[in-house]
Amino acid sequence: MRAFKEFSKGFWRENPSLVLLLGMCPTLAVTTSAFNGLGMGLATTAVLIGSNIIISLIAGFIPKKVRIPAYIVVIATLVTLVDMFMAAYSPDLHSALGLFIPLIVVNCIILGRAEAFASRNNVIYSFLDGIGMGIGFAVTLFIVGSVREVLGNGTLTVFQYKETIIQYVIYHKEAVSPALVFILAPGAFITLGFLLALKNYIDNLLKAK
Repeated sequence: MRAFKEFSKGFWRENPSLVLLLGMCPTLAVTTSAFNGLGMGLATTAVLIGSNIIISLIAGFIPKKVRIPAYIVVIATLVTLVDMFMAAYSPDLHSALGLFIPLIVVNCIILGRAEAFASRNNVIYSFLDGIGMGIGFAVTLFIVGSVREVLGNGTLTVFQYKETIIQYVIYHKEAVSPALVFILAPGAFITLGFLLALKNYIDNLLKAK
């Protein structure tokens, strides 16, 4: 069924971060914790779904010569709304993500899906493509952030809002010294590299069957 195919392809077969290697800037920069990674992933997902729907509806009315600027205007408007929403309802996350929220405007995943898919398909398939790609991206950022936080800090933060924090202590720093490299820039490359290797290994196993 095509609808399920368009929805599920972003989870594994065409995962934005692990296959298409798009959106590397937020994948590497903001995933210092599981909560930050998930927050950025969900913000990007919201923009991706909205832009796919709107561009699918208006693509036929936009002259080809100005289609990219028109897409960017749509995406920038949605990013501004998401930015304002996060500033109002999740100020801690908004502060942690900082400049990377406005940079969603130039995220290759969103503009790429707008040009390659949403502008050429109906609104239903575009919605399914957006939510599937967005979830795949968000889950990847959450996994990268979880691995980096656990290995680099010994904790796993899954929720944080004002004074309410849900954080699991995996190991005590007094007993086990955390590998601080994982919460620094090199740790992002190391973690993503191992995830890419793991995915390729699983794909090879499946092909061999």
